[in-house]
Amino acid sequence: MSQTELVKAINALTAGQVIAYPTEAVYGVGCDPDNLAAIALLLQMKQREKSKGLILIAADFAQLAPYIDVDAITAAQQQRMLDSWPGPVTWVVPARPGLTDWLTGQFSTIAVRVSDHPLVQQLCRVYGKPVTSTSANLTGQPACRNAADVAAQLGEQLAVILDAPTGGRLNPSEIRDINTGHIFRAG
Repeated sequence: MSQTELVKAINALTAGQVIAYPTEAVYGVGCDPDNLAAIALLLQMKQREKSKGLILIAADFAQLAPYIDVDAITAAQQQRMLDSWPGPVTWVVPARPGLTDWLTGQFSTIAVRVSDHPLVQQLCRVYGKPVTSTSANLTGQPACRNAADVAAQLGEQLAVILDAPTGGRLNPSEIRDINTGHIFRAG
């Protein structure tokens, strides 16, 4: 990814727009997790219900900590998360009290991941915070695995599509519950 493309993506996030980017297995779409209008735009674009909640992806745990009720997880649970990152494991953890239901949906939890995709790492480091992440496709349609597929399904609605390869995994990230260990989606 060129520096120009990265700057365009950062500017789009800052302006409350939605971007697409490759992740470990599929393309994701995301926005600034602190911009409710951007989240509303993302959900409308995806035809996704607010009640489902969103995943936050980041470059490191420190970027996610402000969204997590860190007092509600044990040191062992936090270590289990950190041991799986960076990588394709999303953890469902207690959300910080007062966190908007635009992120959590109908839940008191938030789904978080420190991605090992180099472009996601770079994007979040330069932006200085996490971005929301949900698959880059219309609800009910197949997940997109390249920029051309994203453009075909969502192109005109996106401010930027970062064109780079996915991480090559066959399945989207595994989703686990930090409290129970339950696997919601196998990776």
